[in-house]
Amino acid sequence: MEHKEVQKNIVEGTPKTDKATQEELFAVLKLVAPGTNLRASLDGTLKAGKGGLIVAENQYTNSLFDGGFWLNTKFSPQKVIELSKMDGAIILSRDMKKINYANVLLTPSSRIPTHETGTRHKAAERIARQAGTLAIAISERRNEITLYFKNVRYPLIPTGELLRRANENIQLLDKQRELYDKQVERLDKIELRGSSSLRQAIALIQKGRIILKLAEDLYKSLIELGREGTLLRMRLKEITLGVERETDLVIKDYTALDLKKSKFFLQELSYDSVLEEENIASILGHEGTITTQQLGGWRILSRTSLLDSEISILIRELQTLSNILNISLEKAIELFGEEKGKTFKDELSKLKASA
Repeated sequence: MEHKEVQKNIVEGTPKTDKATQEELFAVLKLVAPGTNLRASLDGTLKAGKGGLIVAENQYTNSLFDGGFWLNTKFSPQKVIELSKMDGAIILSRDMKKINYANVLLTPSSRIPTHETGTRHKAAERIARQAGTLAIAISERRNEITLYFKNVRYPLIPTGELLRRANENIQLLDKQRELYDKQVERLDKIELRGSSSLRQAIALIQKGRIILKLAEDLYKSLIELGREGTLLRMRLKEITLGVERETDLVIKDYTALDLKKSKFFLQELSYDSVLEEENIASILGHEGTITTQQLGGWRILSRTSLLDSEISILIRELQTLSNILNISLEKAIELFGEEKGKTFKDELSKLKASA
């Protein structure tokens, strides 16, 4: 049974200065995921002990081709494997459905810098950069497949190895989520007593950022696995559910700047930098990890039935979470009406009891 092809246009092509976006890279990885015709042709070529060079045609590539012969034939892994016996490149159509040319000499500019040593890999990287397209180098000597797309070099990892790593990372994420939930519980107990703790908030933010960074790295591998990674993608979604929102609300409560600015700088931190308390404190606009700031309480109040606009009114009216936790029934009814005021008061009582 023929593998189902992921049909996706690689893009029309872009100038050599363009950089690949994350979305574009994910789209490319889907094209070579296990189960696709393209991946079958790459693995088959390598298994046959052959090398190869495959390029996706676009509006910038025609002037970079020399020689070869025109095929204009429907794409199939078997044809690619046979054509790889020739020295030249195989040129695919933009939608990857046809093999347009074979045995083509690639002539990208030699002035484009490359760290590659082999002729095939140099040509692949240069044409990917110059034409803003996808080029794939198959090395029988190194027994590896390397993708080049715009400015990105991406070595393909064998499916079995990728699955092993993905499972290990899922287990690591699972453990990190357990630790994250414990940090949430600790901060809950502090805040529901009407207090605040920048140090505890930082500990929670650190765990949240580590989970989100690990998840981002793992997601790339799961995209590359295609259908093989379906169950792992579902598990990843379960593990990370609510982490970003909870972490954002902690940042919103404790930052002396604003959520957008603090979140931007947090996303730029490396794994090692995230582990430094002082870095997080600085990004939140604090000079140290000790502060006696009054807390607004967005995170806790988001667990009630109040809308964001209503939480905003409540914080503006009562100033601090401590005051809000001790709001009278009469005040709650005054702000939100009888039914919603009573509901909100009951929700606060349950939250305080849980701590």
